[in-house]
Amino acid sequence: MANRAEHRRYLIWKTLGTILEQLPVQFAVRIAEASGWLVSLRRTAARDSVRSNVATLLEQGSDRPVDQAVLTRFTRRAYASYARYWAEGATLPGAGLAVVHDRIVIVEGVGHLDAAMATGRGVIVALPHVGSWEWGGAMLSRMGYPMTAVAEVLEPPELFSWFIAKREAIGLSIAPLDRDAGKVMLRTLSEGGLVGLLADRDITGDGIEVTMLGRRAKVPAGPATLALRSGAVLLCGIAYSGPGPEHCVIMTPAIPTEREGRLRADVHRVSQLVADQLGVLIRQHPEQWHVFSDAFIDQPEQ
Repeated sequence: MANRAEHRRYLIWKTLGTILEQLPVQFAVRIAEASGWLVSLRRTAARDSVRSNVATLLEQGSDRPVDQAVLTRFTRRAYASYARYWAEGATLPGAGLAVVHDRIVIVEGVGHLDAAMATGRGVIVALPHVGSWEWGGAMLSRMGYPMTAVAEVLEPPELFSWFIAKREAIGLSIAPLDRDAGKVMLRTLSEGGLVGLLADRDITGDGIEVTMLGRRAKVPAGPATLALRSGAVLLCGIAYSGPGPEHCVIMTPAIPTEREGRLRADVHRVSQLVADQLGVLIRQHPEQWHVFSDAFIDQPEQ
């Protein structure tokens, strides 16, 4: 029965993805955003988490709680933004790289990336769950910097294979998040390539505790560990959705990764530096932070 249910799930996702891929991007986005807005009206544990996460972002630097009506609007925008992310991801293979390049109208920090790639040591880009990292990855591929990323394995296997094929069509290389993922990343870096790692949420349970956005949180140790062990350049990047149908990509300056002591202490220090930079980037568009679970260890009630 489970296998049958997984197969139905695969067929549903494939059918929806195939339909969306044939639609004009903005038409698919409008449908998705409206659907996301409607889903946000339903009280669920995920919505409570989103609301709490967004409240932390909006309240940072303020001495009083955020207005509840404002918080509700931003929570609904978060659902609409996440729906846009999926719609754009589904239509991206059909859009073509030229369209992707044309719709990224503001790019900041390209010089940081060019300098990092020129070292030949490989580059690690730490990414948050914000906007659409696939659009940013497609842009990098068009620039001549194809990105290798790690993704959670989807069930059934046919669904994950379909997902990988769609990402490869836009210039991304996807490695499954398993015991061999580290080897794939190290090999890519040793060849002077670029690796993209989502770095703002611990999904494996063995992350590093840091202070992010003024609260205690756990983030993956992977970006810092990989940079310290490989000697690759580490920087942060983000691809915001908007303004309008466009996207805005920002690359930050390289993060210092010189060894100062024991590996564990260095991993914590570098992970904190990554969290600091990602926090600044996330705060620019709180409604685009796609984290539908509790982001912080000391999650406040809302």
